Amino acid sequence: MATLALLLKSYSGDFTYAKRLVSSFQRHNAEGLTLYVVVPESDLGLFGALVGSNVELLSETRLGEYLTDETVHGMRPGYINQEIIKLAFWELGLAENYFCVDSDAEFIRDFGFADFMASDNAPYTVLVEDKELLVEPRYYEQYWKTREAEIRHIQELVGLDTRVIRTCHGHQVFSAAVLRSFKEKFLEPRGWSYVDALAQSPYEFSWYNMWLQKDHSIEIHAREPFVKVFHHEGHHLEYILRGVTQADIARGYLAVVVNSNYSRDLGVVESTASKPESLSRYLSYGEVGQLLASKFKDTFRRRLR
Repeated sequence: MATLALLLKSYSGDFTYAKRLVSSFQRHNAEGLTLYVVVPESDLGLFGALVGSNVELLSETRLGEYLTDETVHGMRPGYINQEIIKLAFWELGLAENYFCVDSDAEFIRDFGFADFMASDNAPYTVLVEDKELLVEPRYYEQYWKTREAEIRHIQELVGLDTRVIRTCHGHQVFSAAVLRSFKEKFLEPRGWSYVDALAQSPYEFSWYNMWLQKDHSIEIHAREPFVKVFHHEGHHLEYILRGVTQADIARGYLAVVVNSNYSRDLGVVESTASKPESLSRYLSYGEVGQLLASKFKDTFRRRLR
């Protein structure tokens, strides 16, 4: 069993994203960590093209006993099953700790063991309050209020008495010790499966984080996120307009994500794209025309002055 590995749960619909992720993993995997790619049995042939040095492909049927083919908490089976895979992966005995990375992530600088581990056997834990999202009006109305209620419910269920919500959206280092404790001390005494927990609240990373803060199964070494995630269009546009480059982001983060939940219609958005290239994805032809007209008028006025 490795002390540390990476886990990607993906499927055919995200293959283009996964291909970019694996390519960036190969470029920046400075210490030869292993990336396990878990996909449905029917997608093994497609994803076989990504197998290579330090990249191993697994069928999700290896954890099939935990998976579901029914809607859970209003979520389609595929969505719930990817959450289950992350929570149950430790049971395969492949890694004592594993960093969960999403298909739409792209590594932007070299990384190694010390980026994820506080010591030889203790991982860092991403725990943040996400206040920058709390003050974003659109995000607050569409996502925050519902998410906060769901996470509060997890806190109540595990018995974590705190007013402060510290968790993460993803890209966490999961510890097998914490997940084993969660299963043996929380799920099994209630006769629950992973599905039962997610039926209560479909936030796998918050189940992990809240249980860790309640049980202290391992020592908590809190860190800010490893990955810069653009959660909404305005968030990404702000960086583009300010001229923040991939090199700038790499000073603080290992990877970047332009969240495919909102950007999928834009195609695979490259973090190295120039300002004009990036803006062109968000602007319609009409808006481009208005922009050019405004630019022309502004230039004309300044020249007259």
